[in-house]
Amino acid sequence: MADTDQVVLVVEDEPDVAETYRLWLEERYTVIVAESGDEGLEMLEERVDVVLLDRMMPGLSGSEVLSEIRSQELDCRVAMVTAVEPDFDILEMGFDAYLSKPVKSQQLRSTVENLLERSEYDSLLQEYYSMVEKQATIEATKGTTELENSDEYHDLRERIAELRDELSETLGGIEDDEDFIATIRGLSDVE
Repeated sequence: MADTDQVVLVVEDEPDVAETYRLWLEERYTVIVAESGDEGLEMLEERVDVVLLDRMMPGLSGSEVLSEIRSQELDCRVAMVTAVEPDFDILEMGFDAYLSKPVKSQQLRSTVENLLERSEYDSLLQEYYSMVEKQATIEATKGTTELENSDEYHDLRERIAELRDELSETLGGIEDDEDFIATIRGLSDVE
């Protein structure tokens, strides 16, 4: 049984394959299974963190399910898990990971773990940018004395420092301010 509240939705039309993925993941995550694209969309809710999506299914294909997930702007990561050989058409698809079948248990577990870490990182990065933007705005409109006397401003600076530390740790312990800023800017340009 899962020891976290993280939810993985497996959308796979082959019951044996879906059951195998469930068995591999159920110890760490809550796993729900859909046997078709339509059923997958019905089961998709806010609480789903990662979707493992077969690309080729009868009815609604994995590509169509992925398009619907992205158009609804659902906050989940999607890994295409498929026997379809990747081609240039994947460049237009909005998945977060692409796994070619047959998939090994460790590969599947690692992919889910990486996608969950990336989600956490993205949230931290968004909050960090939001806080830095607030800091810049307030510093542009308030004088030094007013800033020094503001508890809210000190709290804001402390939160920015905490977020910076968390992001630095996630990025492998970058300590130097210039390296940190360059890395964050580089990541933002990629996304």
